[in-house]
Amino acid sequence: MTWFEAVRWCNAASRVAGLDPAYRVEDRTVRWDVRSAGYRLATEAEWEHACRAGTRGAHHGPLGAVAWTAEDDLDGPRPVAERLPNAFGLHDMLGNVWEWCWDYADTARYGEYRSLRGGGWADRAWSVRAGVRRASAPDARIEDVGFRVARGAVGEAGVPAAQGWSDAADRDRARVPGLLPLGWTPLSFDEPGTPSDR
Repeated sequence: MTWFEAVRWCNAASRVAGLDPAYRVEDRTVRWDVRSAGYRLATEAEWEHACRAGTRGAHHGPLGAVAWTAEDDLDGPRPVAERLPNAFGLHDMLGNVWEWCWDYADTARYGEYRSLRGGGWADRAWSVRAGVRRASAPDARIEDVGFRVARGAVGEAGVPAAQGWSDAADRDRARVPGLLPLGWTPLSFDEPGTPSDR
């Protein structure tokens, strides 16, 4: 499922539940109403808090007991909840499929790419850890990517920052002054197809 499809799923689930949808979608532009109590994708900060469930290590338990990884020699994702849950009662926070998050990966380098967390069924153990992140284009459909939903308001009207994500901070990071790392060309917010109006 693509990131855009996950966003639309969240809005549809909100409508079915009688909640205001969290997202306003217009073509490739998605705006999050942080006041909405509707279903939405977790921020990376929320995702990591939910994954760690009060633990501090790379995994919330022995990896083979809590996650499906390449060591299991699978040819696709497994049904949910066949491994042990974390202390919050959440299954498959690690392994099985990577999960879309709301956050941009790094607008300065990757434009509209969105963050993925958790690792997948084909990933080696070093990649299936609470602190590892990956990213992909929001319209990419990848066999080891899914999503998990959150629900609830996290902000006030007119305030774009919310739990680890800030539109303004992302835009500031994309404007790199001075010398750039070798081979790195930051995005211009004036070019068509770049994240110019989020």
